[in-house]
Amino acid sequence: MVKRSAFALLFMLWSTSCGVYSFTGTAVTAETISIKTFFNDAANGPNNLGVIFTDKLRDYFQQNTTLVQVDEDGELQLEGAVVSYRLSPVAPSAAQSDLSRDVANLTRLTITVKVEYVDLENEDNNFTRNFSHFADFDSDLGLTAVENELLDVIFQQIILDIFNATVANW
Repeated sequence: MVKRSAFALLFMLWSTSCGVYSFTGTAVTAETISIKTFFNDAANGPNNLGVIFTDKLRDYFQQNTTLVQVDEDGELQLEGAVVSYRLSPVAPSAAQSDLSRDVANLTRLTITVKVEYVDLENEDNNFTRNFSHFADFDSDLGLTAVENELLDVIFQQIILDIFNATVANW
């Protein structure tokens, strides 16, 4: 019992003594982050697309890091825009007769977000790049019926990719 308690105490001291590691896998010594509201520069899609993305991004960083979010001049800074909201057919089917037209059984929604990341502690980490993801839906349902669900799926993956490229150092 004493050995087990000593091992547990030693493990706790070891795991908390290193200020750059947490159990979420982040490897950051910064204490603050500023995430500016992302613009919606996409020609299509909901008008509030940038705000929706920003809120989800802020929530993810708050839940998965110990970084304090500040309005401006954080040690880490994220800003950008939703630059593309594109629908494209992915599973066409032939028309049943000469009187009908070819249709797509599945439609793909692809969203691209341009991100500028600034790390004031290490300028080698700075980047500007696009993150993109897609989700397919049954064309018979129509976009309006599934749009919120698709945004959740697509934004979740884009945010994970941004998180990994910034604070998780993947």
